[in-house]
Amino acid sequence: MEKKKATMIVFDGDLDKAIASFIIATGAAAMGKPVTMFFTFWGLNVLRKEQYVKVEKNFLEKMFGKMMPRGPEKLGLSKMNYGGIGSKLMKHMMKKHNVVSLNELIEMAKDLDIKMVACTMSMDVMGIQKEELIDGIEYAGVATYLAEAEEGNVNLFI
Repeated sequence: MEKKKATMIVFDGDLDKAIASFIIATGAAAMGKPVTMFFTFWGLNVLRKEQYVKVEKNFLEKMFGKMMPRGPEKLGLSKMNYGGIGSKLMKHMMKKHNVVSLNELIEMAKDLDIKMVACTMSMDVMGIQKEELIDGIEYAGVATYLAEAEEGNVNLFI
């Protein structure tokens, strides 16, 4: 009997919520569940490359890109961020307590064959292009996520 899948929509781009998403996903994958993470809207910032990538964009897309955090290291906290001090403190506490970083969790997810899917409609709306996102992910629309979710017995929205 094939194991039921775990799926999640990663809608939020806050550091603490992204960490929680990847902890749940890697935990489910370690238990042998096939896992799909569908990144949409602000969640796409988790997948952005940290370095600037030169791509053709119109004025609004450029402005959107400048206002959004670029990659896991630039994400703020959902509460008590205080201009970035909160996320620095969170990272310090995680290191002190031997909790892996978000970047390490993303690499673990890749190693565990977690399917990470960037929402193409959200990419269009937010002016994000494939070249700006990390390697090793897939691109699809909501129908793909819904097909995966139908096969799952764990479906989360984070």
